[in-house]
Amino acid sequence: MSIAGDWDVTIKTPIGSLAVRYTFTEQDGALIGSATGQDETVALQNLVVDGQRITWRQSVRKPMRLNLDFEVTVDGDRLVGHSRAGRLPRSAVTGERRRQGAIS
Repeated sequence: MSIAGDWDVTIKTPIGSLAVRYTFTEQDGALIGSATGQDETVALQNLVVDGQRITWRQSVRKPMRLNLDFEVTVDGDRLVGHSRAGRLPRSAVTGERRRQGAIS
């Protein structure tokens, strides 16, 4: 199962839904990724793939400073899971892989 590609992801937070573009690529045998949203692009850290389950961490500054932990399950061109920022409640995460040639 490969998560490589671009993904349109929605994170349903207590302050509203956030639309984020994720990009995952394989480089030198390792998975790397980034997230772009709220005029900010951040690198993903500690990316771990365990079958269809993928976890990572990321830090954001917008809409507020947070360190987030993600756990998602990939099924073809869809992903579903959650993110968590410290002791805050989990936020639902859903996404779809962008098709080649899709218009932004």
